[in-house]
Amino acid sequence: MQKLFTLFILIFISALSLMAQNSKIKYPSVKKAVQVDDYSGTKISDPYRSLEVTKSEETKKWITDENVVTENYLSKIPYRNAIRKRLTELWNYEKYNAPVKAGNYYIFSKNDGLQQQNILYIQNGLDGTPEILLDPNQLSKDGSVSLGSWEASKDNKFLSYGISKGGSDWREFYVMDIQSKQLTKDTIKWAKFTATAWYKDGFYYSAYDKPDSGQELKSKNEFQKLYYHKLGTLQSQDKLILEDKQNSKRGFSAQVTDDQRFLIITAWEGSASYVRLWYKDLSSDGEIIKLLDKGDANYYLVDNIDDKFIITTDFEAPKTKVVLIDPKNPSKENWKTIIPESKNVIQSVTLVGGKLFVTYMRDAANSVSVYQSDGNFLTDIQLPSLGTVTGFFGLDTEKETFYTFTSFTYPSTIYRYDIENNKSFLFKKPAIKFDMDAYETKEIFYESKDGTKVPLFIINKKGIKLDGNNPVLLTGYGGFNISEQPSFSVSRIPLLENGVVYALACLRGGGEYGEEWHKAGMLAKKQNVFDDFIAAAEYLIKNKYTNHNKLAIQGGSNGGLLIGAVMNQRPELFKVAFPMVGVMDMLRYQGFTIGWAWIPEYGSSDKPEQFKYLIKYSPLHNIKKGVSYPATMITTADHDDRVVPGHSFKYAATLQEMNKGNNPILIRIETQVGHGAGTSTSKAIELNTDLWSFMFYNMKITPKY
Repeated sequence: MQKLFTLFILIFISALSLMAQNSKIKYPSVKKAVQVDDYSGTKISDPYRSLEVTKSEETKKWITDENVVTENYLSKIPYRNAIRKRLTELWNYEKYNAPVKAGNYYIFSKNDGLQQQNILYIQNGLDGTPEILLDPNQLSKDGSVSLGSWEASKDNKFLSYGISKGGSDWREFYVMDIQSKQLTKDTIKWAKFTATAWYKDGFYYSAYDKPDSGQELKSKNEFQKLYYHKLGTLQSQDKLILEDKQNSKRGFSAQVTDDQRFLIITAWEGSASYVRLWYKDLSSDGEIIKLLDKGDANYYLVDNIDDKFIITTDFEAPKTKVVLIDPKNPSKENWKTIIPESKNVIQSVTLVGGKLFVTYMRDAANSVSVYQSDGNFLTDIQLPSLGTVTGFFGLDTEKETFYTFTSFTYPSTIYRYDIENNKSFLFKKPAIKFDMDAYETKEIFYESKDGTKVPLFIINKKGIKLDGNNPVLLTGYGGFNISEQPSFSVSRIPLLENGVVYALACLRGGGEYGEEWHKAGMLAKKQNVFDDFIAAAEYLIKNKYTNHNKLAIQGGSNGGLLIGAVMNQRPELFKVAFPMVGVMDMLRYQGFTIGWAWIPEYGSSDKPEQFKYLIKYSPLHNIKKGVSYPATMITTADHDDRVVPGHSFKYAATLQEMNKGNNPILIRIETQVGHGAGTSTSKAIELNTDLWSFMFYNMKITPKY
């Protein structure tokens, strides 16, 4: 009885503190300008335009002042340190990534627990002693330099690798002698959206021209070029392989077949544009042949078998099929279908050890089937449960491959697959001090506004009471053909063990059911995405999982746009909102860095018909004065050069100005961090500490720590 009374007093005091704190917030001011733009005759005001200039003294002061306000608010939350401590405890376990074979060696990355960045290791044979090959933690004092893609040369003598500074999408590539672990003098700069593709004594890569000083994180990325770098030479001597001076939006990705016979080039013009496939016969140093260049579908090379190509495509197969093409007779009537389209989406295909590994997706969860290279079915791989699979990489001569399985309550676990005998073996399983068996996952299907059935994953503690009073965190994405699938995140554990229900909606715009599902949530149909998300929230309330005072929503990037849009459309439905690194200004996004590449997905305000639907949902432009918005914490970062922080800056200033009532509107602006990839361990722990502290505090929930 005494414990209950004490708990009641704590909750009461916390509620009083919350009311007092929220009512006293004084937000930083920023000078408003008279800035009006004309969009095909419609005048749109943009008073906070100056916040797009992130390096101006005025914006710097505003950033500092906003972070002070946010920190002052968060520092008064009594259990913030306890949440940080629990997250640190949970994070402290060994994390492995699946190994990649390089001759007799295995290369893999590992984090002992709380290291800022994963370390790259190499070992001789499966039973060899791991040795450090590259430690990114030595490249910066604060863990802000991260390792991106890496690849061993075909002869396994060298390793090329890219690093990111401060989370930026820009990559600097270096080369290491694997045997001596010494760096060569080779250096590549201003590379972006590229890996390296080794060929003989060098590699192919893509890069942009050096941006103007001071504009590195803001200027448009246009006219990407494909180069070949020969070891031992300067970047200025690299051979230009391909450029398109007439099309600023065209970019190129390169791969070299395992036999070094062909250079394969995928040409792209935007995130939702069709990918074209070109090639060059390296055995005769022939011309680049535009093999599949009509822009009528997506085409990706799986591998070559002698002089023929195994291709995945969604041409007349929105859920994808696998075909064999003779580049000498490439017309579609000559294609041979190896694996036809089925009711389940083909998500990935690899050829390893002479066998095709096909990962399917059914209702956002994976299954894997193995085929002969001619398409004859061999076996299905038995997976532990409903979840997500990645991997199955390697040469055509390998006898083994590796894959990783994960689900909401199943940490990423690595399996070794014996190709010859079609058997899986457990390779690495993490040890986390958390009872996964105490929680359950179910997938339900709810109806959206127009009657469309949408998948929703719900994860909660077993035995939960559906009394309408459980705290819920609902997340989603809904765009760019990206599928939301089951995955494990240690950061979610403090939510689950404090009774929070975690819900993931697989919205239209994603790739969960193929290209038709994607198209149903893009361009003029983007409102379907928001309707799907709102319907998920309504389902959770109607079915007594929660109520609007216990419902939080979260999304990042395109998902941040989602959160901003639904907050505007249904502000009363949610208690807490986390729009993270979001695309908030739908009228100007195309003018920054790689934003133009999203025009095929969103449309452009430069086109009158597309402006008409963009202005209807643009988060920045649909905030209304006098509306009580949910308690909101916006997140962004100073090195985000994908969705530039000006989006969130203008959105935060506007929301703070317009919001009615006492719900806090905070913005958390991180330093030496980008769009998310490569974030150091300590920064990740701090971010999640602040998110969950803010969420619990505004829901009047006291965690058990």
